[in-house]
Amino acid sequence: MTEQLILEGFISVAAALEAASRPIHTVYVRDDKRDADALKIARLAASAGVPVERVSGDVIEQYVNGTTHGGIIAVVGERRTLTLDALLVGALHPWIVMLDGVEDPFNFGQAVRAFYAAGVDGLVMGPRNWMNAASTVTRASAGASERIRVAVAQSAEEAAAFYRERGLKIAVADARRAISIYDADLRVPLFLLIGGEKRGVTRSFAEQADVRLRVPYGRAFEHDLGTTAASAALAFEIMRQRRAI
Repeated sequence: MTEQLILEGFISVAAALEAASRPIHTVYVRDDKRDADALKIARLAASAGVPVERVSGDVIEQYVNGTTHGGIIAVVGERRTLTLDALLVGALHPWIVMLDGVEDPFNFGQAVRAFYAAGVDGLVMGPRNWMNAASTVTRASAGASERIRVAVAQSAEEAAAFYRERGLKIAVADARRAISIYDADLRVPLFLLIGGEKRGVTRSFAEQADVRLRVPYGRAFEHDLGTTAASAALAFEIMRQRRAI
C-alpha cells in the first residue's frame, strides 16, 4: 500500500498541485477559510482533478502536529522522481546537486530552497532521503522541494560516475585542500555534492573529485558553516558566474 503523507499550508499544497510532483488524494480546507488562498487552492485542485473537502478545524488537527497549516492541508502520496539522465534534458550547461547525509529535514528543505532559487537543473538524493518528511521539507523549502526535478541514486559514487561519463565536472564542498568558490570556474557542466553537518563528504569521494570548494570567511573563524549556509553561498556564486554564459 502506498504511504500517505501530509502537506501543510497554502505554499506547500499549491506547489504540489502546480508541479504535479506527487499523487494528491484529497485537499482539506477549514470550513471557515474563505480567503484568496482558499480560492486559489480550489482552482488548482479542480484543474488537477483533486477533490477538495471543507472540514472543521478539529478534522485538520487530526492530521497535523503544529499550527502552521493555516487551514489548508493535503493528503498525498510519495514524491515522483526522474532518472539521472532526465535531469540533463534541456540543460545547455547542466548543474546538478546532490545532498547526501543531511540528517535534519529542515536543513534539507532550506538547502533545496537555495539551490532551486539559484537555478539548479536537478537534485539527486540517496535511497534514504527526507522526502518522506514531506511536511517539514516542503515548508522549509517554501515549496521548492515539490517544484525541483528530483532523481534517486544508490550512492554519491554512482551519481558522480554517471555524470562524469556525460561530461560533468565533479565538485565537493570540502575544506581540505580546497579552493575558494570565487577562484573556481563554476560555469562548466557541474555535479556538486554537499555532505551533512556530521559526516560531511567522505575522504575517498573528495579525493576523486575534480574540484574541492570552500567558502572563504571575512575573519579568522575555525568552524565550518552549516549545510544551509554553505548551500546558499555555493548556490548563488554558481548562479552569479553562470549569468555570464
